[in-house]
Amino acid sequence: MSLEKQPYNELIDKIGSLLQQGRQQAVKSVNTILVQTYWYVGQHIVEFEQKGNEKAEYGSQLLDTLSNDLTQKYGKGFGRSNLFQIRQFYIKFQNIQTLSGQLTWSHYTEILKSNNDLELGFYAKQCQHERWSVRELKRQMKSSLFERLALSKDKEGVLRLAKEGHVVENAEDLIKDPFVLDFLNIPEQYQYLENELEEKIISNLQQFIMEMGKGFAFIGRQYRMSIGGRHFYLDLLFYHRILKCFVLVDLKRGEIDHQDIGQMNLYLNYFKKEEATEGDNEPIGIVLGAHKNHILVEYATDSITNKVLLSKYQLYLPDKKTLQNQLDKLLEE
Repeated sequence: MSLEKQPYNELIDKIGSLLQQGRQQAVKSVNTILVQTYWYVGQHIVEFEQKGNEKAEYGSQLLDTLSNDLTQKYGKGFGRSNLFQIRQFYIKFQNIQTLSGQLTWSHYTEILKSNNDLELGFYAKQCQHERWSVRELKRQMKSSLFERLALSKDKEGVLRLAKEGHVVENAEDLIKDPFVLDFLNIPEQYQYLENELEEKIISNLQQFIMEMGKGFAFIGRQYRMSIGGRHFYLDLLFYHRILKCFVLVDLKRGEIDHQDIGQMNLYLNYFKKEEATEGDNEPIGIVLGAHKNHILVEYATDSITNKVLLSKYQLYLPDKKTLQNQLDKLLEE
């Protein structure tokens, strides 16, 4: 039997697409059922303890005995550490309605490593907002994302961050202090140039955008602006889909000074008059430097009406303990 090649290939593609969708849905369903099952297992363990049958402590005999008996009866998957995670899962997420069908058990086991309930709530919400893979979740937790975002807010903002995740509503929500660019793999003591930093970011653009946050769409690098017969070049240009505006990024190898701020202000004025179209909000400028002088920044930005945001970047992971101490101090105040 002879088959026409093109219609037959289309048939293969359609069947393949259906199979792929079906398999993805099956995996998602299995993950959802597994997460819910572990939640109910945790509920039974905790309720057994609370009825006075066993002390609710990790060191109690219950988890040892339960692990041995369940393993003998039902096979692998019931080690002591896994049962402890299942128990903690129920304790930290006591309302089953708050569980997300997007998150796998592997997501939740990572989230449960959080230092406190504020951090745990943030990563659970942020995973849903950003649709992070487990690998990306690990990187964001390791980079102390919660603390870096929280330290740019007041106490009320921190509590909202923990409850709702990072919601971008205005220009200030784009800032982390510091941004962590560890994925560029630039040695800490290496004397790099600004164009080398830019090259590295372009080579790792997807990871850079993930560090910047949700909503960024890349437009170009070394974007040329002709002003008064002179040419100026912006390092990186983005459009933010949520805020509906251009976001201009200028990179500085050393400390941010007043000239950098003035230059960004010039760029923003140009974009407002020459680049923005109907429906665009006012552009936002971000100057990223290795250091910033807070007093100089205060005086340099005092009379500027444009949105010029300044932040530091680091080429290595921040000290989580130091950030946590700073956050604790903020919450106490």
